Amino acid sequence: MTELPGIVVTGASGRMGQMLIETISASDKARLVGAVERTGHEWVGQDVGVAMGGAPLGVAATDDPLEAFSKAQGVIDFTAPEATLEFAGLAAQARAVHVIGTTGMEAAQIARLEPAARHAVIVRAGNMSLGVNLLVKLTQQVAAALDEDFDIEVIEAHHHHKVDAPSGTALMLGQAAAEGRGVSLETHADNTRHGITGARERGHIGFSNIRGGDIVGEHDVLFAGMGERIVLRHLATDRAIFARGALKAALWGQGRNPGQYDMMDVLGLS
Repeated sequence: MTELPGIVVTGASGRMGQMLIETISASDKARLVGAVERTGHEWVGQDVGVAMGGAPLGVAATDDPLEAFSKAQGVIDFTAPEATLEFAGLAAQARAVHVIGTTGMEAAQIARLEPAARHAVIVRAGNMSLGVNLLVKLTQQVAAALDEDFDIEVIEAHHHHKVDAPSGTALMLGQAAAEGRGVSLETHADNTRHGITGARERGHIGFSNIRGGDIVGEHDVLFAGMGERIVLRHLATDRAIFARGALKAALWGQGRNPGQYDMMDVLGLS
C-alpha cells in the first residue's frame, strides 16, 4: 500500500498552525511528519500533541525547516512574508508542494517566489476556503456585468490579532472586481479614507477594514448603484475551513508540474 503523503506545518504554535495539525492528524489522506517553529520557541523539542495540551502525536517541533521538509511531500505555511520566502527555497530543494496561506505579501515578495516555482509546486492563495473562492469568481462575473454606475466596495472584518489590512481575501476580491472591469487594481484601489476626501472617484474599488474580537473572517462585496445595491457575502465561523482547504491544496499538488498555482486551480474554477 502506498504511504500517505507526509505534511509539515510551519508556524506550528499559531492559531492556524494548531488547526492544521489537528486537521492533518485526523485525515485519512495525509500524515503529519513535521512541525516547524522559530529558534528558541518553547515548543521546540516537544511533541506537538502534548504542547497543544492533548495526547502525543509522535512529532516533535523543530527549528530546522530543511531537515523537516526533507522527509515531506507537502509543506503548509501560514506565517509571515519573509519567513515564507525562506521556506519556499527550502521546500523547492525538497521538491515538496508548498501551500502558502501567508497574507500581507507585497508584489516584490511574490515575484521572489518564481525561482522556487521552477523546481516545485507552489499553491498560494489569500484564502483557502471553497466558499471564498466561489465568491471571488462571482465577484469577477458581477463586476463584468455592471458598468461604472455601480460603485464597488470590499468590506472585511477580522479578529483583533490580525496584523495586515486589507486582508489577503479582500485583495483577492478587489483583484477579481478589477479584472471583471478590465482595469488595474493598483491604479483603481481606494485603501484608506480620512478627513475631507472629496467625492468618491468613479470606477474606483474601495476597501473598508474592521478589526475586533474573535471574528474569524467576514467579507462583503458591495455593488452600489442609484436606487439599488447588490451584496455578495461570505461568513467564516470556523477556522477549520481554511485548514481543510490548505490540506486539499497540498494533496492536489502531488505529482503536478512545477509552477505557481492558486485555489482556483485546485477547485477547477480557473
